[in-house]
Amino acid sequence: MEKIYKREEKLRIRELTLTNGLSYPSNAELIMLILGSGTSRMPIEYLAEKVLHVVEASNPPDLIHALLKIEGIGTTKALMLAAAMELGRRMNRNPQGCMNKPADIVPFVQNYAMASQEHFLAVSLTGARDILSVHVVCVGSGNMALVRPREVFCEAIKEHASAVVLCHNHPSGQCYPSEEDLIMTAEMIDSAMLLGIAVLDHIILTKNGYFSLLEHDLLPGMEFKDKMKA
Repeated sequence: MEKIYKREEKLRIRELTLTNGLSYPSNAELIMLILGSGTSRMPIEYLAEKVLHVVEASNPPDLIHALLKIEGIGTTKALMLAAAMELGRRMNRNPQGCMNKPADIVPFVQNYAMASQEHFLAVSLTGARDILSVHVVCVGSGNMALVRPREVFCEAIKEHASAVVLCHNHPSGQCYPSEEDLIMTAEMIDSAMLLGIAVLDHIILTKNGYFSLLEHDLLPGMEFKDKMKA
């Protein structure tokens, strides 16, 4: 359940954050802190929610352009928001990190577990299992059968990735794959084999945890399964 604040509390978010620390604000409230103010037609709390939806649905190369489409966001604010996102991404990047097991991926995608819409992600990795990027493939389709291989693997091909990990969140909180999830995963693995790319796992995210198809022996046809689970 999202935090619900009285209006006077929203107006004092800066003071509350100074008192309680940066872990206190929600994601939308962090955006309120960055923006500082809204407009006469767009109060800051509503503007922050719109920005949050765009941030969650956009990949880094498209973020500034997507932000500029929001009423009340000009070039200065779009650059400020994008710069804050890029700084956070750089500071949290672990270039030495090696993905030896599914749980190693989860911290890099856990923020999508809180999203109110379903997000399908493709995480590109090198042959040494270092993360190259986390790519948002689609948002809010509600039907994983609509996900196309060309959309899933396009970034991996551009980055010369050796492997990908598929991820999507279940806003319902149900931390188990549906039959459609399993069928789609098998189709993605077949497509990836033709491209010479390995699908290491499909991870389902919820607010309370994650479900790895690999860990539950539900990932079909993977010779490296035992190695990854070790």
